[in-house]
Amino acid sequence: MMQSISKLLKTKQAAAFLGVSESFLEKDRVQSGRVPFIKFGMRKGIRYREEDLQAFISSSRFRSTSEYSQEKSRGK
Repeated sequence: MMQSISKLLKTKQAAAFLGVSESFLEKDRVQSGRVPFIKFGMRKGIRYREEDLQAFISSSRFRSTSEYSQEKSRGK
């Protein structure tokens, strides 16, 4: 069975998709790594898969600020 190929987005496109700044994604790559990315070669070959961005959105979903605080205190 052949897997479908995911659409790859550049940082600017991924930022628009998530509704965040390019700077947010750039900092995330260095500091936390919450949003998975693909790196091609040595120079500016950063891409994001749409399904990874969707998964990031889903994992960032909370029903209340107290639920968020509980997750954060557990280190997730």
